[in-house]
Amino acid sequence: MVLENAKALSSELSDIPDLSDSRLYVDREFSWLQFNKRVLEEAFDERNPLLERVKFLSIFSSNLDEFFMVRVSGVQKKIEEGAEKKLPEETASEQLRLIRKELLAQLLTFDRCWSEGLQPALQAEGIEVLNYFDLSGRERKALRIHFEENIFPVLTPLGFDAGHPFPHISNLSLNLAVLIKDPEFGERFARLKIPPMFPRLIPVPENGDFILPAPDELRKGKFVWLEQLIAANLDLLFPGQLILGAYPFRITRDADLGFDEDGDKDLLTAVQQRVGKNYYGSVIRLETDNSMPESVVNLLLENLELSPSLHFRSASPLGLSSIIKITKFNRPELKHEPFEPLKPACLAGKNLFSVLRKRDVLLYHPYDSFESVIDFVEQAAEDPEVLAIKMTLYRVDDNSRLIQGLMKAADRNKQLAVLVELKARFDEENNIGWAKELEKKGVHVIYGFPGLKTHAKLCLVVRAETEGLRYYVHMSTGNYNAVTAKLYTDLGYLTSDPFIGKDVSDLFNALTGYSRKAHYTKLLVAPQSLRHQILERIRREIELQEKEGGGHLIFKMNSLVDYQCIRELYRASQAGVKVELQVRGICCLRPGIYGISENISVSSIVGRFLEHPRVYYFRNGGNEELFMGSADLMPRNLDTRVEVLFPVAPEYIPLVRDVILGTHLKDNIKARRILPNGRFERREPEPGDEELDSQNWMLENRGAWDFET
Repeated sequence: MVLENAKALSSELSDIPDLSDSRLYVDREFSWLQFNKRVLEEAFDERNPLLERVKFLSIFSSNLDEFFMVRVSGVQKKIEEGAEKKLPEETASEQLRLIRKELLAQLLTFDRCWSEGLQPALQAEGIEVLNYFDLSGRERKALRIHFEENIFPVLTPLGFDAGHPFPHISNLSLNLAVLIKDPEFGERFARLKIPPMFPRLIPVPENGDFILPAPDELRKGKFVWLEQLIAANLDLLFPGQLILGAYPFRITRDADLGFDEDGDKDLLTAVQQRVGKNYYGSVIRLETDNSMPESVVNLLLENLELSPSLHFRSASPLGLSSIIKITKFNRPELKHEPFEPLKPACLAGKNLFSVLRKRDVLLYHPYDSFESVIDFVEQAAEDPEVLAIKMTLYRVDDNSRLIQGLMKAADRNKQLAVLVELKARFDEENNIGWAKELEKKGVHVIYGFPGLKTHAKLCLVVRAETEGLRYYVHMSTGNYNAVTAKLYTDLGYLTSDPFIGKDVSDLFNALTGYSRKAHYTKLLVAPQSLRHQILERIRREIELQEKEGGGHLIFKMNSLVDYQCIRELYRASQAGVKVELQVRGICCLRPGIYGISENISVSSIVGRFLEHPRVYYFRNGGNEELFMGSADLMPRNLDTRVEVLFPVAPEYIPLVRDVILGTHLKDNIKARRILPNGRFERREPEPGDEELDSQNWMLENRGAWDFET
């Protein structure tokens, strides 16, 4: 049915002559919901190990939390402000209705995934997640003792009446709405916050002994939900009262910190003042289970000042992102087989600077070890010939060896300049902490760029050599984060190309000082020129296609939203250019429309690792170009962020084009084909084709991109 509807839409849209017509573009939020649906599909897929399926269900839930905090809050603000300007397809109110309709269907699937899929499968493996009243009397008695001794003293019920205002409810907290009947005052309402310091799943004691082991020490056992344990023992909190009911609920708040780029003269102070206040933003979602009476729902909606359209019921326990803890259990047979990232042979045990004087090095994480990047900084810190290190930091791991390396360099009196992006959403506090630590060491710390986020991933080393000063550069599609480097796929590049080094040096001068440099020799830099350079290269491909044929574009990215870029891709398709797109997340382009985009194919891979590279290949009449870097084709990346795309050396182009991009484009296990209606279908192996899971292939063949030039 989905495919039939997509074909009907394709036929309908093929008659639209104006490429600016909004019907040719998929709604951004709808497309994101389709991406999260692909994540949910992985929780159903029995080809994935069981605990990996649990992880995908947790990620679906966590993604949805962020979607409401960031995206739905923005739509709701447009409604509340009465500024319902026309969006690409509909007004803000219509967009919210579209989100709700799609989400209600997905939540039913989500509930079924837990109750009919994962919960029984876990039980079959000895991991029993039970309802409290499924336990025996002996088990409940032992848990009541644990409740009295360890949980009861922490709980604080908050009443709501003429003398008690409606309590503040923090973002993403789990709560119980408790209805009691008082002998004197009648029916009353109280809110009880479920303490976040306790594990969400409480192990049921064996033989009456209550032991709370660490998750990685557990293999199996019985568990009950913390909120059910608390609800079953409310008589201890409300003695002398009749408990009429206790109903779980959860709220989500707007997470926009609301920086005023013109008014906030001191960005560090502004961020410090706002950090944490996202928990006090307006309420954007109410989640309840199916048991909550309408009267209680209405009480919550009224006091939270929330529209009924932002209330969502669930048959599953609320806040299931917390079940990620189950994946920590000591059950290796229920997880992906671990692997050891490789360090490229050309770098292993060698001085990186001597290697980079002879050749560039491509790194492909997590298949290649992130240790090579750490080595680059640590060797620079130790090398007496290194004079300066400059670096951008967007999201950094908690115990960052890279930052420790920068501090060592500062101790050795090298010149250091580090741009720490304070406005990296949800990492503000972490980045403030690292910035202060670096400043204590005398490092020149820059707190972002006025009016822009710095999203580029760059590290520049300046070294004194016999011939004079020489630049060494690391650039990447991903963050300087050793944790996510094991979970995300990203491409990094090490080079001593003097033109790239000069470009990066000039860009740092623009970030730290008042340089207005607009043109770079090899780098494509946003917001100065990246949009223009991408559009011009697509137009060049169209011109070459019309002259000699053979036009070919391959783009791999996280999101494709920018309407100007999409229009040029439509024109490329109309000219006959072969356009192969791999877009992990949001894709507002509609592929496969006759006369408009029939030469465009779009696929999306959701697998063991989060696909994170941004790669742009242009055939250019045989004079091929390939860029990679930090920028997706989104208005925010092209217009309001500092982004960099960098070229790779010609000898690497066939390898990236054929081995990395080519393998992902042939994936017929984890890839989905995007349809003209914005939905998707699984790409299945064609008759006679072998099954190909691109990420597994990369694991089995890691090191294939390590070669001597």
